[in-house]
Amino acid sequence: MSQTAKLTMEDVFAARDRIARDIRSTPMLRKHTLDPFVGQDVYLKCEHLQRTGSFKLRGALNVIGQLTDDERARGVVAASAGNHAQGVAVAASELGVEATIFMPEDASLSKVEATRNYGATVRLEGANLGEALIAANVFCQERNAVFVHPFDDPQVIAGQGTLGLEIFEQLPEVATVVIPVGGGGLAAGIGMVLRELRPSCRIVAVQAAAHPTLRVSLAAGASTQVDARPSIADGIAVKQLGTLNFEMLKDLIDDVVEVSEEELSSAILWSMERAKQVLEGAGAASLAALLAGKVTSTGPVVLVVAGGNIDPANLVPVIRHGLTTVGRFLYLGTVIPDRPGELSRLLALLAGTRVNVLGVEHHREGVDLRIGETRVDLTLQTRNVEHVAEVEAALTGAGYPVLRGAH
Repeated sequence: MSQTAKLTMEDVFAARDRIARDIRSTPMLRKHTLDPFVGQDVYLKCEHLQRTGSFKLRGALNVIGQLTDDERARGVVAASAGNHAQGVAVAASELGVEATIFMPEDASLSKVEATRNYGATVRLEGANLGEALIAANVFCQERNAVFVHPFDDPQVIAGQGTLGLEIFEQLPEVATVVIPVGGGGLAAGIGMVLRELRPSCRIVAVQAAAHPTLRVSLAAGASTQVDARPSIADGIAVKQLGTLNFEMLKDLIDDVVEVSEEELSSAILWSMERAKQVLEGAGAASLAALLAGKVTSTGPVVLVVAGGNIDPANLVPVIRHGLTTVGRFLYLGTVIPDRPGELSRLLALLAGTRVNVLGVEHHREGVDLRIGETRVDLTLQTRNVEHVAEVEAALTGAGYPVLRGAH
């Protein structure tokens, strides 16, 4: 099938038959605690519980499962920040095909190691996914291998569309589905299926605010590259939508919302505490949109939870970021007289506000202080944003300035 060929429901049904043996039908988790955010029943489509920890296995299996014997002998090549890499590695391994995966040099260590453990050869090249894609294409041409694109391929989209079939079968009355968008393959596949099976369903695309490719592309009328910033949602940190994906999405999407880094980290924290699920940034994007009040619906809502492959090394700072966002961690500085007993007075005041003091640092040099003063930087555990305001009011009321930022 050519890149411009029209994708059909028959392609999606054929994809499901092709990959059914090797994937899981992931659960639809009802979350009553999310209902107040939208005034409707809310469900999590838990694709982070898929094999390899994301939806990417579906598309990879569908593409590699259709290769000829000659193509399989030449091997497959892919480029990915991590989830597509693992999907291709598993699909290739199970179908007896050699796989070489190009990943950015700063790709998540856990995703790199997982891809290797699934049997693929991993090459770290490029500062981002775009550069890894270029290196992968060069390698592919040199070796006459088969390139498996992460999103801009009709058979990849058909494979991801099988998730749309599951959503409809598990919740036929779905009124709104919220889907994270990076390159656009998942949203294009699910969107096409639900437009056919549930035409009244609203399809909401969610992107990281650091990568607003869909909004920019819709305004321009064509897939457009954006100047992106780093994001904890590395799985959707794509600078440009696929050409085929955009052509489909512009006719499928009802709304586009963007979520900040603070909203993403808060959603990861909420998921761990309230849903007992560990999500990566991209996987938490739909939840972040709902928690931030950016989703509306007149009926049941499905949040597509696309992945759970967060690097353990990144989990602690993400959680701290989330705790700070919701007012449960507070970092601030103040100035006290540099004489005995003053620190005890400050800590006694804080004790009266019922905070837990986690860290105290003194700075007498290298800061803008008068003679006889010292800066104290505090790490405090608080209850919520209202408690933060109480603590800051107590400090300023006692004559202590509240200083934000590093000393």
